[in-house]
Amino acid sequence: MTTRLSEELFQKSQSVIPGGVNSPVRAFGSVGGKPRFMAKAKGSKLWDVDGNDYIDAIGSWGPMIFGHAHEQVLAAVTEAARDGTSFGAPTAREYELACLVLDNYPGCERIRFVNSGTEATMSALRVARGATGRDFIIKFAGNYHGHADALLVAAGSGAMTTGVPSSAGVPADTAKTTLVANYNDLDSVKALFEAKPAEIAAVILEPVVGNMGVVSPTETFLQGLRELCSEYGALLIIDEVMTGFRLAAGGAIERFKIDADLVCWGKIIGGGLPVGAYGGKASYMDNVSPVGKVYQAGTLSGNPLAMAAGIATLKLIKETKDLYDVLEARTARLEQGLKEGAQAAGITTQINRVGSMITVFFTGQPVFDFVSASQTDTQIFARWFHGLLDRGVYWPASNYEAAFLSYAHTETDIETMVRAASAAFKEL
Repeated sequence: MTTRLSEELFQKSQSVIPGGVNSPVRAFGSVGGKPRFMAKAKGSKLWDVDGNDYIDAIGSWGPMIFGHAHEQVLAAVTEAARDGTSFGAPTAREYELACLVLDNYPGCERIRFVNSGTEATMSALRVARGATGRDFIIKFAGNYHGHADALLVAAGSGAMTTGVPSSAGVPADTAKTTLVANYNDLDSVKALFEAKPAEIAAVILEPVVGNMGVVSPTETFLQGLRELCSEYGALLIIDEVMTGFRLAAGGAIERFKIDADLVCWGKIIGGGLPVGAYGGKASYMDNVSPVGKVYQAGTLSGNPLAMAAGIATLKLIKETKDLYDVLEARTARLEQGLKEGAQAAGITTQINRVGSMITVFFTGQPVFDFVSASQTDTQIFARWFHGLLDRGVYWPASNYEAAFLSYAHTETDIETMVRAASAAFKEL
């Protein structure tokens, strides 16, 4: 396939945009080669500027649970745009989307919309600190919660992809209030609480990690965190930016029966438009201005286009009775096909999947935390990635990112992906 126009655009973009991209993984830095510049998308497919088409296994990193350019979402956004794209004032759509989200999260009583997952997590941490009067937080190595300073410590996602799981420009005084535990290791969390029993405001985590590849919690991990937080008076913050409405209508909270104090959302609740939200129990959320003293604001928060896209998407979720059954079945078939293809080619893999999130790790050991995820052979992955890309499958350009399927992926799409992956395995 020809990629001349993508290569030209990449070269031009590098003169005006750092690295030529607006989010690091897009640059193909960990897999080599030149990124494809996309022109359009529909359903399960993407088309680049050179006219090449791909089956999309990214879905804009999770939001496109019904595929790209769904007619009901497009109609809702178009209608909203005709009324004006931004007001800087409250609208009825904000109330409607708030109710749709909270209806699926019965433990949450209040919600505040923002513009990104980063805003959601940093705001939730501010609420936790304001509510408890404490400064320290606990996060987990390899979990990524956006690029706020306090959270770029032992981070996953792009920071892990580039081999630098933190960031320059983060003040030492800011980083020192972030304590890092090991995912799926309750003893490491308990040790931090015992060292600072009255100083930790919150524990924040991805309930199913997607930002060091897919890593699921052990059977006792989440409940153990709830018990430790309750014992030491800290808040439990569940980052559902990726998993919210992806793993179930009530996200990981529903799937794993988690009692969270605060929850963060993004991606699906905006139907593909920029959005984020944080919410939780009223006793904590009523600390937020203008009711309380925890300040957070945003000119474009509750943007009418994003609210319209989110409302349409959440209504589709409610109407589509077989949504999660279909996602489960088709992603399970993909998992099976990937395992068979790797085995036939003599390639050692560990495939982690939860619902419609999936990652192929090139290691023979189980992957359950940051250290085990780091054992994947990223050089083999890079060759496999390009084998897929050359065969028209657009997989995440990092071994430390989750792939996502959508309701728009057909059984034919899945079989095409399996054949492409099997052929790519044979070339390794």
